[in-house]
Amino acid sequence: MGRPRRLRRLDLGEGDRRDHRPDGGRRGGVHRDVPFVEAGTVRLHVQSLGTGTPPVLMIHGLLVGSLATWLFTAGRRLAQSRRVVLYDLRGHGLSERPPTGYDLETQRRDLEALRTALNLTGPIDLVGHSYGALVALAAALDDPRSVRRLVLVEAPLPPSRAGEVTGFLGRTPQEMIAALPEAQRERVTKGGRRARRLLASLQALATGTSLLSDLAAEADFDDARVRRLDRPVRLVYGRRSGCLGAAERLRSALPQAELVLLDGGHFLPVEAPEALSAAVAGFLDG
Repeated sequence: MGRPRRLRRLDLGEGDRRDHRPDGGRRGGVHRDVPFVEAGTVRLHVQSLGTGTPPVLMIHGLLVGSLATWLFTAGRRLAQSRRVVLYDLRGHGLSERPPTGYDLETQRRDLEALRTALNLTGPIDLVGHSYGALVALAAALDDPRSVRRLVLVEAPLPPSRAGEVTGFLGRTPQEMIAALPEAQRERVTKGGRRARRLLASLQALATGTSLLSDLAAEADFDDARVRRLDRPVRLVYGRRSGCLGAAERLRSALPQAELVLLDGGHFLPVEAPEALSAAVAGFLDG
């Protein structure tokens, strides 16, 4: 599939909130410029690349993540031989930002509704980064037969990230940008408008939604339930990550899981995009 004009906007990340207009960014009931899918109770921004089976559904992390996390990295590589579906989580990127529904179970239901809307039947591959990895794991635990292979990149374990997210959002705008990895910080600060959009989106998530309270109330995974998952799993973490404890716990609960360590920290999609793409594609295509 050729690159449509709309993709130029995607590396702006989280900030373009065209869907805040009363008509939801539509004219005459038709979405303009970007594809949206009504997934249950929320409208999600979606990009579909390539053709071929089995399909791959890729999920980004919270806050500074959007479908662009995967679009220009592993998503493009996988799309050479199969269909790849990317979407913005609720409240992120160009997806609708409802005031509630940022708990893991609701995010899992969003994913399920998206699969139904896009007719992604049969076992598919799931790939998630950070919180997106938790959504992917929750989906696999809920319906293991719907998943062929699972890649969890820098998956934390709830509610371990709640305090970190709260601390991040409590910083000044300048401190938020300074806390990003260098590659992502450069991408955000190339244009002043881009940075302003990102920061406005982060503040809206913090003050206008239940994101923080939902994260704080999240229950830990049931290790016994995780152990029942029999799908092939690859765990990918950065050697300088703060989530390595979660990696060991998941590997203990999932004896079939392969653990791959890459040079980098938590933001592997921007810190080590080529190595991460190879780790994801090598497992899914193996």
